[in-house]
Amino acid sequence: MMKKEHNDVSKFLSYVLRHQPEAIGLELDSEGWASIDTLIAGAASQGQQLDKPLIEAVVASSDKKRFALSADGLRIRAVQG
Repeated sequence: MMKKEHNDVSKFLSYVLRHQPEAIGLELDSEGWASIDTLIAGAASQGQQLDKPLIEAVVASSDKKRFALSADGLRIRAVQG
């Protein structure tokens, strides 16, 4: 079950960080970074429950390294692969 949940979250993150950040009211900076807190709030408004530990686990377990977390752990972005 955990693998499916991570896969679903990974797909959601790819969608909002690569293609449609505005779908959840997310704004990316010029380098593609988004606030994790804003991401969590925006996802919740669309019925997608996320939290920081889940996002960190998905980023860490991504075999294709699709996402990066900022050094301070407050932001996330999609990594071009």
